[in-house]
Amino acid sequence: MAYVPVPKDLSKVKTKVVFNLTRRQLLCFAAALTVGLPLFFLLKGGAGTSLAAFAMILVMLPCFLFAMYERHGQPLETVLKNIIRTRFIRPKERPYQTNNFYAALERQRDLEKEVAAIVRGKNKKRKGKA
Repeated sequence: MAYVPVPKDLSKVKTKVVFNLTRRQLLCFAAALTVGLPLFFLLKGGAGTSLAAFAMILVMLPCFLFAMYERHGQPLETVLKNIIRTRFIRPKERPYQTNNFYAALERQRDLEKEVAAIVRGKNKKRKGKA
């Protein structure tokens, strides 16, 4: 009898289109081929086969990384966006700040006491003048 493993977490299952590759992988590989192959044939005559192959690999490598690399279920562009955001855009130190409801109530009570004291002081002055 045939045995087929079924993953317990179905959210990690990706739909395969052709050759057991996802749509994203197919698009990235197609982009790598459309950029890499013409570059190889253009450089092969003047620079030699090995240098042309090396240049083709360097140009195609980012496309392969975008197709295959995944960390914690996030693709490479999301990982890079998070790294850029935390290293360069956001401030280095982000102090933990809370809006303490009880401290706000205490400040309000102190302000009310201060206002009451000012009102009492004005009332005493008025009584003293009269």
